[in-house]
Amino acid sequence: MSLGPLHDQVADLAAGRTTSVALTDAALDAIKRTQPTLNCFRHVRAEAARAEAEAADTERAADPDAARRKPLLGVPIAIKDDTDIIGLPTHFGCGGDIAPATADSESVRRLKEAGAVIVGKTNTPELGQWPFTDGPAFGHTRNPWNRELTPGGSSGGSAAAVAAGIVAAAVGSDGAGSVRIPASWTNLVGIKPQRGRISTAPWPELFNGITVIGPLAKTVADAALLLSVLSGSTDVDLHKPAPIDAVAAAGRTPGKLRIGVAMNMPFSGFPHKLDPAVVAATEQMVQTLRDLGHEVTPVTIPYRFYIGLQFLPRSLAGLGEWPDKRPSIEPQDDRTKGNIATGRKLHKLLGRARRTEQSTAARIGKLYNDFDVLLSPTTATPAASVHGIDTAGGVATDQIITKHCPMCWPWNVLGWPSVNIPAGFGDGQAPMGVQLMGNEGSEEVLISLAAQVESVKKWQEQTATPWW
Repeated sequence: MSLGPLHDQVADLAAGRTTSVALTDAALDAIKRTQPTLNCFRHVRAEAARAEAEAADTERAADPDAARRKPLLGVPIAIKDDTDIIGLPTHFGCGGDIAPATADSESVRRLKEAGAVIVGKTNTPELGQWPFTDGPAFGHTRNPWNRELTPGGSSGGSAAAVAAGIVAAAVGSDGAGSVRIPASWTNLVGIKPQRGRISTAPWPELFNGITVIGPLAKTVADAALLLSVLSGSTDVDLHKPAPIDAVAAAGRTPGKLRIGVAMNMPFSGFPHKLDPAVVAATEQMVQTLRDLGHEVTPVTIPYRFYIGLQFLPRSLAGLGEWPDKRPSIEPQDDRTKGNIATGRKLHKLLGRARRTEQSTAARIGKLYNDFDVLLSPTTATPAASVHGIDTAGGVATDQIITKHCPMCWPWNVLGWPSVNIPAGFGDGQAPMGVQLMGNEGSEEVLISLAAQVESVKKWQEQTATPWW
């Protein structure tokens, strides 16, 4: 049984056409059947999830208003294994004898408050470094569209679980495209929200402000609903943007927009070209946007070469800090160990890297005087081979990931929102996407535009072959 969209499950539960126990058992059965082939999950909460499902059914029967207060009451959801949930270790892709978490992260607390049943924690590469979800501690996570392909990363387990129909929606995190890239490579909607939109507590911020938490789903409305449930800040959070209404945004048309299409890549030191299939898919999306009445114009984003000097110290220093935050974590990949050592050396550059963010935001932000939304390919290629970085050394790995995924990370430096939407398939059922990019706090217009495009492209009607 492949589970339907999030909104359908909510409606079916409300109408009494199904129960949380039935949905949860279906999700747990799908996990069991797909683990040998797709390997989406690091930890499964079978006993706890069934108990939560039974409690949800009991609450729904006893209190007709419960679902109004709890919009995900009884719905199975998955979270990424960089997130704490009571009773399970947080390996973050690594090995080690890690004690179970004794407290939920704020994002998990909000999911539980909304009534969601969390069925398990999904695979991610070691410390979320790569757009390939594999590692010595758990093996390879594979793409439901083609098992010889990676689902992307670092939220690849979450993306694969949604694309396979194991759960209707899942939570990921995005520090250099780690929600948008796997969404692109599994035909999903992936929202990288404004920095601080979703609380990162117990941490004030993640990876020195470049990483945010975000939803993955098959439809814009489903992703918006999950974003709405997750949104909000605490006293712990360093970043606290003004609230938005993501659900309402998914239900309205955006009006005529000025959209700039950018095909240029930020400087990385490893120059690569866009795959012709990605170029063609982007051009088709441009035509769709014009057919919808939008004004679409080519533009070059003024990244400047030193934006990478803002990103790398923050990213690598974050890696260097993680073993101190979680001393029991044991990275097993030599590339991870090398990056941790480099990150500790780069820590002294953090202040300078962060101070220059404001000038970069001002320079790129000027584009929004002329455009409402920017659009670019999410990745430079369709979904890549599952074994793409298996035998590569450190420098070769950087070259490979830059070849495939050079487009996303500047919006992590800026902290601004971006939404991946599906854009078709390359050879061998290799999905690819485009990203809608906004300036500060612009999720509502991005979500409205994504929903409008979905209404004509209907990517949610395309489904990967079930693996059970």
